[in-house]
Parts: sequence; structure tokens; C-alpha cells
Amino acid sequence: EGSLQSVAVRSTVDLISSLASELPVDVFTGSGDARRQIATPGYLEDPAGDGHGLADWLYQGLESWLLRGNLFGDVLDKGPGGFPRQVEMLHPDHVQGRMEEGVVRWTIDGKSIPAERLWHRRVNPVPGVVLGLSPVQAHAADLGLNITLTRFGLQYFRDGAHPGAVLSNVEKEIGDEHVARKVKDRFLAAVRGSREPAVLGKGWKYEPITISPEESQFLETRGFSAAECCRIYGPGFAEILGYQQAGTSLTYANVVDRDLHILKYALGKWLRRTDRLLTEMLPRPQFARLNRDALLETSTLQRYQAHQLALKNRWKTVNEVRRDEDMPPVQWGNEPNTDSESADGAAESPQEPGVNGENQ
Repeated sequence: EGSLQSVAVRSTVDLISSLASELPVDVFTGSGDARRQIATPGYLEDPAGDGHGLADWLYQGLESWLLRGNLFGDVLDKGPGGFPRQVEMLHPDHVQGRMEEGVVRWTIDGKSIPAERLWHRRVNPVPGVVLGLSPVQAHAADLGLNITLTRFGLQYFRDGAHPGAVLSNVEKEIGDEHVARKVKDRFLAAVRGSREPAVLGKGWKYEPITISPEESQFLETRGFSAAECCRIYGPGFAEILGYQQAGTSLTYANVVDRDLHILKYALGKWLRRTDRLLTEMLPRPQFARLNRDALLETSTLQRYQAHQLALKNRWKTVNEVRRDEDMPPVQWGNEPNTDSESADGAAESPQEPGVNGENQ
């Protein structure tokens, strides 16, 4: 967890883990036209059985993946088909594995555990290696640079080996150490704890030491290093977290498309892995899906426009729309819209008959 000293890494890991763990989970059964949504099993509401719930459990698993590349769990209960129903997440540091005669033997804090009880799911797999590759380990140099720069800045401003100012005499040399100490003590006594201006005698000059622009350029290096740490986990996270780089611009269109960009290229893979993790805890042919629509929040106008299109094209009913808006159903709202409308939304007007009684 030393990498969490980097604000960029901690923020990115928390962003991914929070977004994925807080999304609603939908459970389905069947496929194709026979697919239907069913109630979420009670045990899936608290997979660890510790009372902290599904969101807490998923956050632990995602954090293990993001920092260590491996998720470990102790299977405490299984369903009739052998699928896990209760799994306690384990800290990766407590789990060790070794290969014996082609079989992996697992231990937890030095104690052997049966293979069927240990739930191991990895990311970033490497051929010929049982454990997944840790993103932190793979990018240790970049993370080390970011943490080192942070410590350098803290030490420079807090207790760096440099004075805060210089009090000098431009007319004569103060070679006697006792005289220099006496002058310094008198000056500090005059200014410390007081906002009164200091009055110096002839030849004395006071110069505060400040950081020049050239000396403070390490801040730009820190910004670049932090952005690189965010990109360990995918494109777009650096910009979301405010690590805007020179030469890039932020417009309204960028903001509108950013959620889709993150979901498609960076966050999507973690959501799909979470889907597979939850599906393993369900009997076949049931499967779980995180509801991505909850992530793509829109304005009220955009949401109502989407409802209008759904009703007009008759692939949603009024009560389905009302349910999405947390409104009670209406008696007449279960049938699709039957109004005949033209493509531009205007009602078709009947043609007037001609003088001979026929339609023109």
C-alpha cells in the first residue's frame, strides 16, 4: 500500500472502486427473447456475510485487483451446484502460493488451505505465471518518482537546509560570532510576534529567500508524474481528476463525451470483470450485470427527450417510463402508445375531399 502515498494513485483506485461498487446489480436468466430480469438472491446482497454489504465487498475486491493484480477469497459456503455463495475477501499479503508437482499449494499466514476453498481471480495475466501482474509493481519507477517528488517538496518547504532570510551588513564584515548572534537575537525580538516594521541601522540589509521560478519547476514535473500514475489504470482518468496537461483544452463537448470515453476505454474492463465475478456466484443460467445507465447520468431535458423517443417508437410504455422516474403507475399506462405520428412528430392531418367527392 506504499503506492497509496501518491495522491494520483489513491484517487484513481478509489474512483474505479467506488464507481463499480456503487452501481446497481441486475440479475437475469435465460437468453435471447427468453431473457428476463429476476430478483437478486439474498446472499448476493452481503457476499461476505459480515453485514457490510455488497458494495463494501466489491470495493475490497477491486482494490486488490488494482493494486496487486490478484483477488483472493476464502469460500465459506457453496450452493447446490458448487458455486460460491459466501466469500470472505483476503488481504493479498496474507496469501502465499507455491507450485508442487504441477499443482499450486496455497497457504494463509503459513497455514495450508484446500484449493477448493481459495478463490483466486487475477488480472493482467502473464504466460507461465500463476499470479497476475501487479500494476504497482510493473510501474514502480513512475510511482517512485511521484512519491519522491512529493517528499522532496515537503522537505524543501518544511525543514530544508536553507535559511528563510539573510540579514547582512553591506559596509563592514561581521566576523565576530557573538556580535552576529547578538544582532540576530535583537532583530528577531523586534519582529517576532509583531507586524510592526523593522528599523535597521546603517549598512544593514534584509533579504527574504524565496523560490525562484526556475527552482519551482519541479512542480510541473510532479504534475506530469501524477498524470502518468493515473494513466496506469487507463486513459482519461488523469483528466477526470484534474491533471490537465499543457496543450489540451476543455470544452463543453469534451465534458459531455467524457463519461462515454471513460466507460468505453478505461472503466468498462473493470465493470465486465466485476460482472463475471458476480455471475460466478449464481446458478446457471443466471447471470449478473452492473447497470451502466446509472453511471451515465443526464440532465432532466436529455432524460425526458429519451423517454419521448421511447414512447413514440413504442418500445416503452408510460408505466415503464414512470417506474424509471420513481413515479407510481397509472391505470392506462401499460399499453404502448397508439397515436399515429409522422417522422417529425406532427400528427398526420386527414386529406380533404375534392369537388368530385374524391380525395385530391
